[in-house]
Amino acid sequence: MKAAMVLIGLGLVLGTLSDRRPARAPVYAGGYRVLAADLHVHTFPLSGSTLAPWDLPLEAERQGLDVVALSGQNEVWSGAVGRWWSRRFGGPILLESEEIHGPRFHMIAAGIHRTISWRLTASQAIDEIHRQGGVAIAAHPTASSWPAYAENGAAAKLDGTEVFQPVAFASESHARELREFFQRSSAAPIGSSDHHGMGPLGVCRTFLFVKEASEQGVLEAIRARRTGVFDGERAYGQPVDVVDLGWGGRGALPALASRIAGVLGMMLLAVAYHKK
Repeated sequence: MKAAMVLIGLGLVLGTLSDRRPARAPVYAGGYRVLAADLHVHTFPLSGSTLAPWDLPLEAERQGLDVVALSGQNEVWSGAVGRWWSRRFGGPILLESEEIHGPRFHMIAAGIHRTISWRLTASQAIDEIHRQGGVAIAAHPTASSWPAYAENGAAAKLDGTEVFQPVAFASESHARELREFFQRSSAAPIGSSDHHGMGPLGVCRTFLFVKEASEQGVLEAIRARRTGVFDGERAYGQPVDVVDLGWGGRGALPALASRIAGVLGMMLLAVAYHKK
């Protein structure tokens, strides 16, 4: 019983240590500040994820992210809450955003504040994003969405396109389609996790070369195509060899040790009660 309680206590201590915010020195390259961003993130409960909007800032910092676009599916409420929380209690730059989630295409509207209808065409949606001062990013643009972007010059209006995204892990054909769409466009390369609670936040990420570390600085860098992405084999856009190309996660070893200690402690506790 004593050993079980020690292990459970150790798990709690190590888990607390793994949640400590890491101190990271700013990175500069070519006269720009380099920020690590995940520009396609979902939250609980409105957008089918496991992290609440107020949990995102701390987890983003643990994963070495400076910028997050909290992109609710056809809603901006989640982003507004997360942005307020990050500003009030500290955290990364959090963009109020929306994933315009329709039957023909999905699009990230980053930096907007009013919901944009999924019933619009891709071209109309991009125009509305720009009217609100945001940037339009094609979300996982596999071949099925290409006809929507071909209408009325929508593809040429995009500010960014996801060239590295978890769908690339599931299918080589999807990975090839993301690359082909990017190569045919003039949009900035974007890496995003499309985080729904599975896998690390920022597993696919974008490096932004900004003039200033602010919301407007982030949006300006995307519009100016000052972004870099590395998919493990290929680099896109700005050179990213000046930054850590790993996942950037912090506290991985204490977190793993915390889980192991906690599980062992609970197992010993269960055995002790069973013997009684």
